[in-house]
Amino acid sequence: MEQSSTNHDRARRLWLTAASVTGGIGVAATAIPFVRSMAPSERARALGAPVEVHMGALRLGELVTVEWRGKPVWVLKRTPEMLQALRGLDDVLADPLSKRADQQPAYARNEFRSIRPDVAVLVGICTHLGCVPTFRPAGAAGAEPGWPGGFFCPCHGSKFDLAGRVYKNVPAPSNLEVPPHRFASDSVVLIGEDPPS
Repeated sequence: MEQSSTNHDRARRLWLTAASVTGGIGVAATAIPFVRSMAPSERARALGAPVEVHMGALRLGELVTVEWRGKPVWVLKRTPEMLQALRGLDDVLADPLSKRADQQPAYARNEFRSIRPDVAVLVGICTHLGCVPTFRPAGAAGAEPGWPGGFFCPCHGSKFDLAGRVYKNVPAPSNLEVPPHRFASDSVVLIGEDPPS
């Protein structure tokens, strides 16, 4: 009698173990998709998540365009000559000191409108009617004589310097926007995230 009771207990334990394992697998199979559904979608991440830009391959004078929150954002690695060209333009710019606080974070309210003078980070949308200006370095084909470099909006002729500051007497009412950004390293910039305070 004892032998059959022991066999019966073993069979019961085996059955309970199998049922527990099967139940655990079922709970995991149900929980994983549920937990994943709470994570932000690719679209949501694109709309708000920071964008990482690796500048290691970017040469001096080159510009790369990335998308952040559905907008084109330019990262321009400025040459010493480009930085020098920014210094003599105050008389021809509408807002050379970037007085409008909503156009750039406080840490980019300086003569270069950037954290680091050699790197400009700008939203590539004209402040007139939302067209996308083109990058025209100094001496570019089709640029007017004496053009120091900057951005030209083909829709209505607005012009911006290499810091995104708008020229006087053009349709655009204000400077290009500087998005929140910070440097994760010397060659990586995160767009959409402010530097630690």
